[in-house]
Amino acid sequence: MQSELSNRASNLSRRPRLTTLVRVRWLAIAGQTATVMLVALYLQFPFAVGICLALIAASAWLNLLLAFRFPSNHRLNPAAASLVLAFDILQLAGLLYLTGGLQNPFVILMIVPVIISATSLSARHTFFLGLLVVACTSLLTIYYEPLPWFPSEQLDLPFFYVIGIWCAIISALGFTAVYAYRIAEEARQLGDALTAAELVLQREQHLSALDGLAAAAAHELGTPLATIALVVKEMQRAHGKDPALAEDIALLHSQTQRCREILQRLTSLSSENEEHMSRLPLSSLIEEVIAPHRNFGVTINVYKRAGASAEPITRRNPGLLYGLGNLIENAVDFARGEVNVTWGWTDTDVFILIEDDGEGFRPEILDRIGEPYTTSRDANQTGGGLGLGLFIAKTLLERSGAQISFRNRSNPGQGAEVRVVWPRTLFSANG
Repeated sequence: MQSELSNRASNLSRRPRLTTLVRVRWLAIAGQTATVMLVALYLQFPFAVGICLALIAASAWLNLLLAFRFPSNHRLNPAAASLVLAFDILQLAGLLYLTGGLQNPFVILMIVPVIISATSLSARHTFFLGLLVVACTSLLTIYYEPLPWFPSEQLDLPFFYVIGIWCAIISALGFTAVYAYRIAEEARQLGDALTAAELVLQREQHLSALDGLAAAAAHELGTPLATIALVVKEMQRAHGKDPALAEDIALLHSQTQRCREILQRLTSLSSENEEHMSRLPLSSLIEEVIAPHRNFGVTINVYKRAGASAEPITRRNPGLLYGLGNLIENAVDFARGEVNVTWGWTDTDVFILIEDDGEGFRPEILDRIGEPYTTSRDANQTGGGLGLGLFIAKTLLERSGAQISFRNRSNPGQGAEVRVVWPRTLFSANG
């Protein structure tokens, strides 16, 4: 379910809003028009002003067409967005062809559509647009109209200098596109993972609230049930001696009494045990998160290191239970045959240490453990996730005030170790 949610969120994030592209193009159109008019009217440099304005007008017409054809909240599919950005590259290349090619200082703007693609489209579409920019800039090193300049002078840069500009453009294109893509991809992954974390927390809170809902249902059903019981008693007085109805009336009376007993049990479950069940000593917390994982062929050893002070007590927290349960589940999954859980407290801290006897964390991902979409599983291992579970567990535990550290055990190849530590004041704040 988490992976399906992440896939849906990722697909949506790779469909840029049409309004965003239209607004960016209007900004480009305004800048291009101002530049052309400045060079033509103020500097009075000779160049093909009419054709340049025609290219700018083509961009404006495309903007108007898109704005009237689609609603403002429309999201383009990746292929359509790529074509729109490709048009921007070709339109700018046409303007540069008419105004000096790579000698025009505005040639740096050729990389802008690729950066936009890197932040919102897939690597495949970004690579395609990057190749288009490389092709256009390569042609502009050879084919171009003279750079607009003073009529009495002619500015013609050396060819090797133009090649240097081409190399700078390509270098800037590659660096900025890769950097923007990585930053955007990490942001997408983090956003998807946080969405999955909120979904898990919402589900755990929903399960924790079921006893309260049961009590509310018992309260609401009490009044109509009392009315039914009263009607049954009246029927029993009036028709109790009628052999045709006596058996049915007795059955109704017994079932009414049974319903009343069930509602009383539900009410007492909430009123008498709610406060007791909502407050957990540390020992009960440990047993509750370990119990579901005992019968999977892995021995779970539990060790207690009690401090001199009283045992800490915390309030039942769905995020805390899920986070610790996920860490135990991971340890059981990767262990060869044994998991050690050491827990205890001091005057200042509460700690839980989880160790398994598996292969441990791989060195190349050890520093990234806890990030979304980071996993120690091999590609050919079945049943493995994308690292979202561990990220969710880490997020929920840190939200409760815990500090979590991941490392391998002292002897290489003897398993992994996860340490969770709370300041005692934070752990017991709701106790």
